[in-house]
Amino acid sequence: MAVCARLCGVGQSRRCRRRQRHNQQDQGSDSDMDEEEEERIVGGFLDRTSTGPPHPQSLAELPPELLVEIFSLLPGTTLSNVALVCKKFRQLLKTETIWRRRCIEEFGMKEDLRKVEAGGVTSQDLYVKRVNPRVKSGRFMKLLPDYEHMEYRDVYTHLLHPYRHILGLWQPDIGPYGGLLNVVVDGLFIIGWMYLPPHDPRVEDPMRRRPLFRIHMMESNKATVECMYGHKGPHKGDIQTVKKDEFSTKCNQTDHHRMPGGRQEEFRTWLEEEWGRTLEEIFHEHMQELILMKFIYTSQYDNCLTYRRIYLPPAKPSDLLQPGLFKGTYGSHGLEIVMLSFHGTSARATKLTGDPNVPAGQLTLDVNLCRPVVLPDLEQQCNIEELSRLVMGVHEEVQREQEQKENGTSATVRCAAEGACGGSSTAEEMESDHGACSDSCDSSHSSRTNPETQPFVLPMGVMARNEEYPRTCRKCFYGTGLIAGHGFTSPERTPGLFVLFDKDRFGFIWLELKSFSLYSRLTDTLPHAHAPNLERFEAMLRNMQSWTS
Repeated sequence: MAVCARLCGVGQSRRCRRRQRHNQQDQGSDSDMDEEEEERIVGGFLDRTSTGPPHPQSLAELPPELLVEIFSLLPGTTLSNVALVCKKFRQLLKTETIWRRRCIEEFGMKEDLRKVEAGGVTSQDLYVKRVNPRVKSGRFMKLLPDYEHMEYRDVYTHLLHPYRHILGLWQPDIGPYGGLLNVVVDGLFIIGWMYLPPHDPRVEDPMRRRPLFRIHMMESNKATVECMYGHKGPHKGDIQTVKKDEFSTKCNQTDHHRMPGGRQEEFRTWLEEEWGRTLEEIFHEHMQELILMKFIYTSQYDNCLTYRRIYLPPAKPSDLLQPGLFKGTYGSHGLEIVMLSFHGTSARATKLTGDPNVPAGQLTLDVNLCRPVVLPDLEQQCNIEELSRLVMGVHEEVQREQEQKENGTSATVRCAAEGACGGSSTAEEMESDHGACSDSCDSSHSSRTNPETQPFVLPMGVMARNEEYPRTCRKCFYGTGLIAGHGFTSPERTPGLFVLFDKDRFGFIWLELKSFSLYSRLTDTLPHAHAPNLERFEAMLRNMQSWTS
């Protein structure tokens, strides 16, 4: 009670207490010394000096600059609760440095609100050429509203935080064609970029980007969604969250997508953007039909699409190469985007963009890393019959082992039902095969840390869209590729050869089709695209086929 009274300032004056302590010290009383220690210890702090400033008794008593530093380290989602504590906290949370730091650290926003016009151009749809009358020259500048009086707190509260759930990679629901959308914070915009492969067959070229929508602040307390599809500039759009990991876009002014020359002009413009050529320059009749079919199918959506989230595959030290996204050649269908991931003893390539034969979401390549293939010398490599003999030999062996495993499993189940133990030898054989496979995979995976290249050349008669493939490779493996008729009819897996060239390129020889696909890594930076855990990524792969089939 005595300590409480002193903290509250009730009782004798400080001068009287000091005189009393002085008299008690002269008497040398131990009990009085205990009282003195009690007074010097307040709230758990030892007052070693009586002349210094008082220690803060609560967070609210800290200096304002220290509180601002503390608040700027907290997640933006918690700051609204901090503002409810007291009036002082609420006032301090209006400090711009707090919200600027949250915008930068949580969303990677690098744009300065006071310097919104940036030189350079990345898309004609987002920039305009303005002439400076003083220097009589023009430069490309962002089409931005007046952000002179905009505050970071408004940008965080009304733009970045409400739309944080759509940042990352998405796959649009465009039938068999699929796609790849990357939603990012770009300056003071949130922009949905549709990623397009390079023009066929230049698989080594960088990806092309086309803006489909953007979100930005038109007023201090309201974000505006605009559709960027078409050639008449931004116009009204809308975004709706369908459910977790899914959202949809809608254009409210589809007349902005039309061109004066009608569908013919729209097709010619689309063809030049999609393929980099005119229809007259495409001599293959079947290829012309595929192109026209894709234009008719995709243009009907008018940028009113549903998107589902996809994740980048997680990497493990044992992986043959870094998993990720690759561009690949697919004959008359042009270039397509696949996702390479590793699953134990197999490497799998899943289509993110597809075609009427094998749609997006399907497993285009399945490589058995336990089945390396040793290439013969260059003269023998040129012979398609020799390569077929090597690969088909492995294919038949894999099929026999699969049949034995299925028969062994059936026998084990039958013996268990009969109470017999005659299946022990079968189990031992399966365990032995598994151990041999593990040893083979371990030796194959060592090629990543100790790569040894060998000469490589395509056999005579194998067609390649891109003749500029590497002439050396690190490893080759048996694998299967998915082929099907138009409309994904009669799908089947056909044997082929997976060729690892280097850390960013691989190929696949389709023996039945006598065709070669070259794949090159997509090197773009893709923030907000990593899976929270392996289970979420595996679940996404399982669901992807049902999305696009």
